[in-house]
Amino acid sequence: MPGFNDILGHEAVKQHFQKAIETHKISHAYILSGEAGMGRKSLAHAFALTLLCEKGGSQPCMECHACRQVLSGNHPDLIHVTHEKPASIGVDEIRGQVNDTVMIRPYSSYYKIYIIDEAEKMTVQAQNALLKTIEEPPAYVVIILLTTNPEAFLPTILSRCVQLKLKPLQDSVIEEYLENALKIPENDARLCAAFARGNLGKAIRLAGSDDFKHMYGELLYVLGHLKEMNITDLLARVKGWEDAHMDIYECLDFMQLWYRDALMYKVTKDVDLLIFKDEFAAIGGMARHIGYDGFEMILQAIEKARVRLTANVNKELAMELMFLVMKENEA
Repeated sequence: MPGFNDILGHEAVKQHFQKAIETHKISHAYILSGEAGMGRKSLAHAFALTLLCEKGGSQPCMECHACRQVLSGNHPDLIHVTHEKPASIGVDEIRGQVNDTVMIRPYSSYYKIYIIDEAEKMTVQAQNALLKTIEEPPAYVVIILLTTNPEAFLPTILSRCVQLKLKPLQDSVIEEYLENALKIPENDARLCAAFARGNLGKAIRLAGSDDFKHMYGELLYVLGHLKEMNITDLLARVKGWEDAHMDIYECLDFMQLWYRDALMYKVTKDVDLLIFKDEFAAIGGMARHIGYDGFEMILQAIEKARVRLTANVNKELAMELMFLVMKENEA
């Protein structure tokens, strides 16, 4: 479990928490929102660790009894709210784990901290039950809601919480971490960072994923042989992706990065700006024979395919329309 200094990026959120600690202006309820893998849990735990630390500073000492308890998952004043049903957090769980225990004073610290992960899964009844505690909490209570979707909360919950949104990290920051901390080769780190779109957790997962390596090879083959393959061949490939449990949306992300790379090279002629540096020959060839309008049409077609799939349009039809545009503009 990291302290603030161990968390990469998210400086604004870390500074907010540390300033609140330094000025003794801790709010009773926080909403930390961001994609899965962006560090919501790490930030919440760093905040809790610092609040419970016996040294009382803006960084946890990692050595006192309280810090050791938190690090081992055994601090009595740090409560992780759990739920049995995967799809929802019910009113009984909020009442039993939060409302019925908030009046019990902390055992060994000034603060009593509740962390509710996947808080967007709270039912309306559960949110209304939690609202009663948020509206009139004991002075020592801090509630941290972790969510990928703050829009799922009632307006009354939103208005009574300090909302902190995690922003994507810069690709260069993620690349550096992958190269230095995980010893990932430079080209692989660049691709994983670009593909993760600012999400460090996702980049780390991709860097160690055999499935991602398989997708990389499969899509490079298809994109490199697009002109020779007919629509039937291409749709058979898509069926193969499904059988291999490849994520179709990640496949579309990959294609977007590929064509954007080619367009970037067409505009700048700068190899150093490419994500797919290892594929320079193919990228350079595309940049020469596809016009600016062609790239625009292809990128729009990929985005339209994404929208159609999200809207549950027939997958084969959505992909066929996309491939037709790609083939037409690569001819």
